Amino acid sequence: MSVLPVSAIIPTLNAAASLPATLAALRGAVTEIIIADGGSSDATREIAQAFGTQVISAPRGRGPQLRAAAEAATQPWLLAIHADTRPGAGWQEAVAGFIAQPENRTKAAHFRFALDDAAPEARRLEAMVAWRCRWLGLPYGDQGLLIARDFYQALGGYEPIQLMEDVALIRRIGRKNLVALPAAFLTSAEKWQRDGWYARSARNLFCLSLWFAGVSPERIARVYTRRP
Repeated sequence: MSVLPVSAIIPTLNAAASLPATLAALRGAVTEIIIADGGSSDATREIAQAFGTQVISAPRGRGPQLRAAAEAATQPWLLAIHADTRPGAGWQEAVAGFIAQPENRTKAAHFRFALDDAAPEARRLEAMVAWRCRWLGLPYGDQGLLIARDFYQALGGYEPIQLMEDVALIRRIGRKNLVALPAAFLTSAEKWQRDGWYARSARNLFCLSLWFAGVSPERIARVYTRRP
């Protein structure tokens, strides 16, 4: 398969443990990979540079980092992906099929949520996320987002906020303009393993509720990062 006309944009912060697998899956498949680093103190930047990846510095926070990476992108399509997520089997074909359709230049696509854990709790969480995407039209950032750069810019791009930048952009894209691609993005289950499957999921849902209640992204970020 030919190289996709895509800029993969990745926000990083001390992502040395997970980043190599993500970059290995993307390298050679997309034209450009841009890392927006929020001030890592581990080997994140060195790992990215070893892969031949462009690394830029950005204010800490997924929103500011993704926005900076998108501004540096040169390709007609953007693929936003988290550093602890790697594309699964068939993802290149799914992307190629999506971008080949002219009508998709004013739509966006996400991938199926999957976790790198064999626990039954992981399968239940995957099923819950699938339900959320199907009925509420709310994929999260760890499912990736594929969007034409022109459409992204017309929407105003990622807001420079600490958290919920993915939900804010999805809401502007609109449910009718979202497409679920038939491939998985595999995300590290480390947060759920560390905090507890139910506790972590409940916290994520609470953060989403706070967002819709109008609580500031800064306050939501403090809740999201608080350790039990």
